[in-house]
Amino acid sequence: MSTYLSRNTLFLLAALLVLALGLRMYRIGTYSIYFDEQATLLVSQGVAIEGANQREVFSKPYFTPAEFWRTKTVADYVEANTRSDIGNSLTYYIIVWLWTKLFGLSDTALRMPSAIFGTLMVGLIFLFVRRRLRNTRTGLESGPATSFLSSIPTIDKLALASVAIATIEPFFVAYGHIARNYSVTFFLTLLSTHLFMIIMDRVEFGHKTATPALAWLYVGYGLSFIAAILSHYLAVTVFICHGLYAVLYLRNSRAWVWLSLTAVVSLVLIVPWFIWGGGEYTFPTLEYQKNFYRNLALTNPLHNGFGIILPATFPNIAKQALPVFSDLFIVTNGLANVVTGLRNSIPALLLGLLATVVMHRYWLVTSPPRWVYGAVPVILLAGLPFYTVLPLRLLVLSIAIPFLYLIYRYVADQTDSNQKKLVALLLILTFVPTLFLLFMAWRSGHTFGITQRYSGFSFPYVCILVVMGMYQLTNTRWWFSLPIVAVLLIQATHIITLLGDIYGDRSLKYSYFAEPRIPNPYRASALQLEKLYEPGDTILIPNKKRMIYSEEIDKTYSNVSLFEAQLLNIYLPKDAHYVQHVDPDEPNRIVLVKGRSGKKITIFDFKGTTYRYGG
Repeated sequence: MSTYLSRNTLFLLAALLVLALGLRMYRIGTYSIYFDEQATLLVSQGVAIEGANQREVFSKPYFTPAEFWRTKTVADYVEANTRSDIGNSLTYYIIVWLWTKLFGLSDTALRMPSAIFGTLMVGLIFLFVRRRLRNTRTGLESGPATSFLSSIPTIDKLALASVAIATIEPFFVAYGHIARNYSVTFFLTLLSTHLFMIIMDRVEFGHKTATPALAWLYVGYGLSFIAAILSHYLAVTVFICHGLYAVLYLRNSRAWVWLSLTAVVSLVLIVPWFIWGGGEYTFPTLEYQKNFYRNLALTNPLHNGFGIILPATFPNIAKQALPVFSDLFIVTNGLANVVTGLRNSIPALLLGLLATVVMHRYWLVTSPPRWVYGAVPVILLAGLPFYTVLPLRLLVLSIAIPFLYLIYRYVADQTDSNQKKLVALLLILTFVPTLFLLFMAWRSGHTFGITQRYSGFSFPYVCILVVMGMYQLTNTRWWFSLPIVAVLLIQATHIITLLGDIYGDRSLKYSYFAEPRIPNPYRASALQLEKLYEPGDTILIPNKKRMIYSEEIDKTYSNVSLFEAQLLNIYLPKDAHYVQHVDPDEPNRIVLVKGRSGKKITIFDFKGTTYRYGG
């Protein structure tokens, strides 16, 4: 494959990457960090939630920021990771620690690694597609350059289109705004897949013996394996996909030996983390959580404070999995809420199936009967008078099957045998991570873990499948393509609205809040205290009780909750000697007590749960 990129390709790629970064940075610091992000903040600074590794600070009645910010040891960081995130996300916390050392602890700074790695992943998709699809029957080169786009080779158009889809994918945009490990892990798993497929290419196309370059590829693959697993344990599902692909297509015994050796060495390097490091309590805590959520599913599935948690019956698992599969594809995003209404969704799907039958029957017919020209729009629109709710969303649902057919046609018409292997890998990576979640839900007896972010590793590969359908749409006769394009424009308005909800902090799907959060109250309180505090004053911090998930991991020596004190002190000057005390009888307010007069100044009132965890 030619490595040359035309000037126009480079211009569009740069523009898309700038747009991707801009979409991920827009309003990134507007709303306060929520509980999981607060855990990121504390753990990355070596602070265990509820002060398990700060006994010398909080076991006294009064404490200061200087005591809170005493020098942390490696053991402190490990214990913070163990107690606050069951040893998960080590790679991510190291990245955040380095970043905050350079750029501080503001909400924007804390979230920037997610935005940056999310953008890097978008760029990596370009490289992945350009290398992977080089043998498609569409070819590398276009015809004579008569316009800006015509001068761009087809392979680059496919790669740029994949980048464009990933740039605006709401899931990626949302998690580029969240200070958690997901964007970093998505990048690392895509990098691993990229290296894995380069190894497969070299093995398949004549590299029968080990070479220094190939050996370094195995080293890079092993390191990406380690970094990805230690960034999020569920990244293992991606490597299961690699293994399934190898079982299906790898017939080189020497390559099997090298891959097996790479896997064994990588696992040997990871295992100490689970024996002596932060992963020591991972499996016991997971077992505890399994029993905890299963008990909620059986006793209080609807009003438990954690959302809907159902017993893991087949119907319940299917119901919880539906939005996960639906939202994987940008063209079906948000359709799960209409699919569950069978009275409307079944007719919509049947009409889509009928439109697909017509497309398939007359796909290669040069001069079809006249009725075929209007068949697809008439079929799709036929349901509108009969849909009782959300007719436009059901119209979008009706093109789901035709769009899947377009992907099939792309595979059939545009790919050779080698590229069909790539499509097989894309399909494995699309479905196996979610199927793994469903299997674990069945084993655990509850549906709590069936959520998009835990199988989000699939999204980069789904973007490529979507582009295959889009490309085929441009090579389809107008009487088939125009009706589908029109409906896709309706779906585009949904995506734009969803992005607006994400930026407005109103998307329960991705932002977790139906009502927008306020700016960070702990940081604002710290800034106000810096202005008002004088020697002799005392800061009273509320005792806001937090639910304890595991007695062994979460609970500490303190009879009062230390979480609010930790979140306030993280923003106070590290060398300050502001005297503080957790008031056991105050559940809501941060109060400054003036030393001479005893006057109480309310710095912030959490008003019960209204502003708890920055909400």
